Amino acid sequence: MRMLTVGAGLVMMTSAAMMSSVMADDDDAKGAQKLAQQGRDDYWHCLAREYSRDSNQGMTEQDFGRSVAGACPSERQYYRVALLDYLTTQYPNIDAGAHLATANRAVESAQKDIVSAFVKHRPPAK
Repeated sequence: MRMLTVGAGLVMMTSAAMMSSVMADDDDAKGAQKLAQQGRDDYWHCLAREYSRDSNQGMTEQDFGRSVAGACPSERQYYRVALLDYLTTQYPNIDAGAHLATANRAVESAQKDIVSAFVKHRPPAK
């Protein structure tokens, strides 16, 4: 009877440890997702500030695109790293280079979107 009790206790402890590990992994993924979303939002807010500058009024699409590509370096890097961390947490079996390429495409997409908005809302040339 004593062995049965000890065995049951070990099973319960092992199950609890496994559940704790799964919950910790889930918490890690949620935390990484939250940081990636925060990085995205911070980067977009910075790009929006660049978009709304008065000095952009006379810029061509190409000039504005170059300006945006160099803007917000710390926000851009934070977004890239946070997204890379999230992708690595979410998809650990995929090559890190693929995750980096995805993060870089996300940054490029944000830049393209802000340039597209700039062109769309720019007053017509006189």
